[in-house]
Amino acid sequence: MHERGQEWSDWLGRHSPGMLLLARQWVTGRADAEDVVQEAFLRFWRSAGRTQGSVADPVAYLFACVKRAAMDWQRGGRRRGRREEAVALSRSEANEDGPLLSGSLEQEERRAAIEAALVRLPEPQREVLVMKVWAGLSFPQIARVLDIPPDTAASRYRYALTKLREQLAEELIP
Repeated sequence: MHERGQEWSDWLGRHSPGMLLLARQWVTGRADAEDVVQEAFLRFWRSAGRTQGSVADPVAYLFACVKRAAMDWQRGGRRRGRREEAVALSRSEANEDGPLLSGSLEQEERRAAIEAALVRLPEPQREVLVMKVWAGLSFPQIARVLDIPPDTAASRYRYALTKLREQLAEELIP
C-alpha cells in the first residue's frame, strides 16, 4: 500500500508545478491557485472510480479538472471575497502574490519580463503555452484538456511563442 501511495505522490509531484501555473492563469493569488489545484485533484480522485478505464489519458484529465476548478473558482465570488479579506490582513506574512515563475536573483529581471509578456498573451494561447512548456503536456493531451483539435493546440502554441518572442524583443530594445 505504501508503494502505491508513493507512486501517487510522485505522479502528483511531477504535475503539480504545471497545474499550479495553469491555475494562476485564472486566479491571482498563489494560495487561491493552490486551492484550485487541490480541488481539481479531489475531483480527479473522486471520479477515478467512476471513470476508470474510460479516461484515455489521466494527465490530460487531471489538467482538465484544474481548468474546470479554476473557472468554477472565478464564478465563486463569495469564497474569493473571504480569501481576499484574509489576505489583506496578513499580506506581509503570506507573501501570496509571488512571481508566477521563480529563479535566482540574477534571473529576476528576465523572469519579470517573461511573466509580463505571458500575461499579455491572449488567454487561449497562454493556457496552451503554460500546459506545453511548464506542465510538459503533449498537444493531444492539451487538446483533450481544452476540447479542441490537436492541430489547434499546436497552432496556438506556435502563435504564443511568436508573440512572446516579439514582446520580449521589444522590451530588450532601448
